[in-house]
Amino acid sequence: MTNNDILRRIRYTFAFDDSKMMAIFGLADHEVTRAEISDWLKKEDDLAYQECSDTLLAIFLNGLINEKRGKKEGAQPEPEMRLTNNSIFMKLKIALNLKAEDVLAIMDLADFPMSKPELTAFFRKPGHKHYRECKDQILRYFLKGMQLKYRPES
Repeated sequence: MTNNDILRRIRYTFAFDDSKMMAIFGLADHEVTRAEISDWLKKEDDLAYQECSDTLLAIFLNGLINEKRGKKEGAQPEPEMRLTNNSIFMKLKIALNLKAEDVLAIMDLADFPMSKPELTAFFRKPGHKHYRECKDQILRYFLKGMQLKYRPES
């Protein structure tokens, strides 16, 4: 999955308009313009399409955590230079304040049932013996389940 696709799906799921997207970036102490957001949300075959970098997506997800859970005192965490599906999954889980059971219920909504040990393997450190890489398909199902849960009328 591309970062742009993830950004598009999150925006649709929560019905964020451009102003809200700009505000979420602002919550992570990063200014963006409406034009930048518009270019990131365009389809790949559009001439104005701009790729959303890992750092920009990390900034957005950090802003989403601040939006949903409240901004912590002090300096904001530094955005990651390189994002993996595991870290995107973790940031979304944190932003939405989800427990393992909640994530499993979201995966069930997307018709992709999984066990708790399968799920917790995605949230372990990469060197851990039970760590498992989150593939695009799993992240896609989670985003689909989020859409079904938070925007059921679609």
